[in-house]
Amino acid sequence: MAENLDAIDWSILTELQGDGHLPITELSRRVQLSASATSERVRRMEAIGVISGYRAEVDLAKAGFAVLAVIRLKYPGSRHEPLHRLLERRPEILECLRTTGDDCYALKVAATSMAHLEQVVNEVAAFGSTTTNVVYSATLPYRGPRLTPPHS
Repeated sequence: MAENLDAIDWSILTELQGDGHLPITELSRRVQLSASATSERVRRMEAIGVISGYRAEVDLAKAGFAVLAVIRLKYPGSRHEPLHRLLERRPEILECLRTTGDDCYALKVAATSMAHLEQVVNEVAAFGSTTTNVVYSATLPYRGPRLTPPHS
């Protein structure tokens, strides 16, 4: 269910995605709203799940993960629980998306080396056919939505 977000809500979301630690006073100044009104809007968006959490953005290379890759997996069959257990067990798998098309899953993996990546790929390959793409750079790192989505 889509929530009704107005332009001020979107401004708040944009600012918080840029810096989730913004004090309410600074956030309210940026969105040109009183601190109490801004705080109430943030609380409302948290309560309805539009804002689902806050986290630190980590520079993977500086944290010792020199290799970033995307592993695409063709998963035969319909019992996906074993894969879900692997996802829980392997912290170097940062994200997993269930997709349409030739592949069933796309996994974002941070590894300390090519040998480490190979270990992860080998473990994932036990579930089906894989294709691995090493990331050279993030031309557009994840930034979250910034504008009101177009209405159909």
